[in-house]
Amino acid sequence: MQSKALIFLLTASFFSCLAQNQKEMTTNINPLLCNPETGICEIPGAANVADNQEINAVNKPVKIIYFTDPICSSCWGIEPQLRRLKLEYGHDVEVEYHMGGLLPDWSYNSGGISKPSDVAHHWDEVSLHYKMPIDGDVWLEDPLDSSYPPSIAFKAAQLQDEKKAIVFLRHLREMVFLQKKNITKWEVIAQAALKTGLDAAQLRKDYEGKAKELFQADLGLAKKMGVRGFPSIFVSNATGNSEFIYGTKPYLQYENGIQKIYPAAHKKAYKKDWESLFGKYPTLTLREFAELGDISFQEAEETLEKLVAGNKLKKFVTKNGAIWIKE
Repeated sequence: MQSKALIFLLTASFFSCLAQNQKEMTTNINPLLCNPETGICEIPGAANVADNQEINAVNKPVKIIYFTDPICSSCWGIEPQLRRLKLEYGHDVEVEYHMGGLLPDWSYNSGGISKPSDVAHHWDEVSLHYKMPIDGDVWLEDPLDSSYPPSIAFKAAQLQDEKKAIVFLRHLREMVFLQKKNITKWEVIAQAALKTGLDAAQLRKDYEGKAKELFQADLGLAKKMGVRGFPSIFVSNATGNSEFIYGTKPYLQYENGIQKIYPAAHKKAYKKDWESLFGKYPTLTLREFAELGDISFQEAEETLEKLVAGNKLKKFVTKNGAIWIKE
């Protein structure tokens, strides 16, 4: 009986993706092991999300407050749904990004994880589950010691341009999940900034100054709102009514959340040909192209491969999938 209980506990901790300050850790779980079945990277010991949060939409009828982290694998898994949501409901919905602080440091030993290399295999498994390319070998070749630096860099990017900051975050994620780059290093962050069209010098100045305060404010807001994992999404309207969606879910669940909060929301048609999709999003994974194009994986892959053969797109291949690029 004892051995069965031990196996159960080890399995449970393996499939939990959790973030917490070491001083506040009260359970034997690890911050980087996300549960792909629930789509959640959870914070142990955090209070449940408070009901009826007072969140007011500003410029559009619906506001989505999205708590995430640059290295959250479940948040990478939600990218296809978010991109489609912006295409179909972007006229009624604005998305506000906040950082959650998934990995403060490695000053712990829990859940069978005591060092970065222990995460590598898990990321490979998560990649297969979400059908999104993730190469866990970054934890073997150039491991990250924290998710705080790229989170602070994102807050610095927001000070320059909100839209560019979201593109910047996407570049950071592609770097760590596909290119196996350590996005805690300033030279890597600067590469993402330049590729996004941000002022890298100003980004560095804000990164070392005001952005740190903004990141702490995000952590404070997450605590105040009872966020206990990522992705956490609050869908709200102008009256303060809010619908909470926890974890990586099918697209229909996010769509239903918007329509429940704002019944007048209508789905906008958008062009689904490859040029239009890549014109909006210059990099797309197979799952993203299939989701946005509303086609099967087989049809999506055949189309993408033809475009590569015709020199219309470039393909970056990882051991767990690929991403297609229009330059």
